[in-house]
Amino acid sequence: MKKILFLTGTRADFGKIKSLIQILEQQQGFEVFVFVTGMHLQKEYGYTLIEIERCHFKNVHTFENHTHETTMDLTLAKTIEGLSAYVKTISPDMILVHGDRVETLAGAIVGSLNNILVAHIEGGEVSGTVDELIRHSVSKLSHIHFVSNEAAAKRLKQMGEIKSSIFTIGSPDIDIMFSETLPDLETVKEYYQIPFNAYAIVMFHPVTTEAKEMQQYADDFVDAVLNDTHNYVVIYPNNDLGSQYIIEGYKKLKDNHRFRVFPSLRFEYFLSLLKNSQFIIGNSSAGIREAPYYGIPIINIGTRQQNRAVHSDILNVDYGISTIAAALKIIDQHQVKKTKTDFGQGNSAQLFLESIENQDIWNVNHQKQFRDN
Repeated sequence: MKKILFLTGTRADFGKIKSLIQILEQQQGFEVFVFVTGMHLQKEYGYTLIEIERCHFKNVHTFENHTHETTMDLTLAKTIEGLSAYVKTISPDMILVHGDRVETLAGAIVGSLNNILVAHIEGGEVSGTVDELIRHSVSKLSHIHFVSNEAAAKRLKQMGEIKSSIFTIGSPDIDIMFSETLPDLETVKEYYQIPFNAYAIVMFHPVTTEAKEMQQYADDFVDAVLNDTHNYVVIYPNNDLGSQYIIEGYKKLKDNHRFRVFPSLRFEYFLSLLKNSQFIIGNSSAGIREAPYYGIPIINIGTRQQNRAVHSDILNVDYGISTIAAALKIIDQHQVKKTKTDFGQGNSAQLFLESIENQDIWNVNHQKQFRDN
């Protein structure tokens, strides 16, 4: 019996690992644990622990890592402390982390320094912020890599990772995107009391490396959508440094009939809304990954997705209010084809299971070595 510990700190990473947890819990050879921390436990961001509890996983442990100072280094330190204590109680064979959050880095540090295999989902990717620095650090602390595509696998090899430790499974959230169990749009609109026949989605996150400018960026962005004529479903940002400016800016939208603002949405419900939206605007990876699969137009703002936003149908604009307004004027005429982007075929969970059931993965050397490629 192999014990596998999944770590989740945000609604975004949970959407990536949910199908992997579910498929492992159905197998007799694995005991699955879920360490829940970060945004999931903050009421301001929707207290999304509720969504995890709805899944009825067998072993869920919560840990509050939020600090009043809200600096990433202190959050990292506190998460390491809490996760280290939990790991000593369950003695997992593997810690599985996703992406580029400080909670992810904490999981990789705790695992690698306690001689536990660390598996990293969606390493080897590039972006425009401090996230990339964290993501590559996690990759170097990880023994096993579940990547989205061959480009990511190639980058990991460039970083000295061993080819046999890299498994290309696609992006796990694509599994859920095309699931037959997604709720229909009317169910979602009734559940969240969304009255619009037509609407766009807003997801605008802070960029930690541009923290000093975020208040101005947030104010200009909010003014741009206020001056527009579309209806909007607005979803709160993540809790990175600078999020308070965005949330404060969203107060201007209160009682405006063109806006419905939510701290968070259930992942499957969000996908149904995205699938049926006019477009998505902001700087979320949902605009780079999920939206092209559904053929939804994208207005991508600023630098957060800088090195990811290479799709020809994406309207990339800077933070200026005039450039955002110009994009909004043409977005309804912007034709987009459903695109087979390079993030898998919707069978990530099955490919993940096949990889983890193979004994070879458990024979990966805990003592990492740099491989010249």
